[in-house]
Amino acid sequence: MRLYKTFAAMIALLAMLTTASSCDKIDNKSVPSFMVRIDLGNYALWGTYGVFGMGDYRIFNREKLLPSNFPYNVNTYTGYGGVLLMMGMEGPMAYDLACPVEASQNVVLSINPEYYEAVCSKCGSRFNPLMGAGGPISGVAITNKVGMRTYHVYPSNGGYIIAN
Repeated sequence: MRLYKTFAAMIALLAMLTTASSCDKIDNKSVPSFMVRIDLGNYALWGTYGVFGMGDYRIFNREKLLPSNFPYNVNTYTGYGGVLLMMGMEGPMAYDLACPVEASQNVVLSINPEYYEAVCSKCGSRFNPLMGAGGPISGVAITNKVGMRTYHVYPSNGGYIIAN
């Protein structure tokens, strides 16, 4: 029953986002552009640190050593506020975790696993990283027309590489 409610909520949300985005363009570049490169480009790394089922997610932040056992090296970069890797409807998707309204490295979004939303504890805005390309769902982000900064997820040797 919970899965049905979640699915129904996602469909309603998708319809709302489609309607809202048809009138105005959402700015997904309000967070400063910082280097991103996370190499999960082989079966072993993807099998350990990747995402598999819809809504499955993982957070990468080199400064905070998240995940704690990830083999960070000099060629690994995790953006401005860290990177959210989430399995979306069309495959793995990646976003910067800094709130696009606050645009500060110190104000990062948290994930509400029940609704697969990214939430800012400071401004209260909510975003849809699962199906809405990180677009705003509620809060100041809708008024300001800002969404989460997206990153590219490239297939590579049985895994993926996240980069900008």
